[in-house]
Amino acid sequence: MIEYLLLISRQGKVRLTKWFVTLSLSRKSKIVKEVTQLVLARRQKMCNFIEYKEDTKIVYRRYASLFFVCGVSSAGRVKVGDEEDEEVSGGGGVGAVGAGLNELEVLEVMHRYVESLDKYFGNVCELDLIFNFQRAYYVLDELLCSGEMLESSRRTVLRAMAQQDAMEEVEAEEQGIGQILAEYTR
Repeated sequence: MIEYLLLISRQGKVRLTKWFVTLSLSRKSKIVKEVTQLVLARRQKMCNFIEYKEDTKIVYRRYASLFFVCGVSSAGRVKVGDEEDEEVSGGGGVGAVGAGLNELEVLEVMHRYVESLDKYFGNVCELDLIFNFQRAYYVLDELLCSGEMLESSRRTVLRAMAQQDAMEEVEAEEQGIGQILAEYTR
């Protein structure tokens, strides 16, 4: 199971975080700091998988100026807070493997996220994610739910995003009409 996803710039600034496990704020801060240092210290030709602590693997990939980093529970147990909760049963879907999630599957999930962002923003860059972070979270929420891949089809994700944008436009128009009517009745 994917425990968290971080987007980190080459300068070490965190651009986006998504946590799929419940941890204290201090624990999250500690993980972000340690993982950022680990990833940024590695050379470009080194492996994209890092053993982190005894029960987590770090899977990362650099796209342009951003590092996409996932923390994956390497054991067959789901962590809730700081304690292990229940055994994950083997199943057929992505992430339902009893021995943990395959690193290559995680790379594929990250790549799918980058492709979806790229299609949505049209050649996405770091500034798009800084100024439109809520849209980056929408795309991520369409792809992942509870650390598991929810939707593998890029078209379906982009269709959901188009519907979301249409709803926002309608809401903005309604607010604009409401403001005009309020001014007119004064």
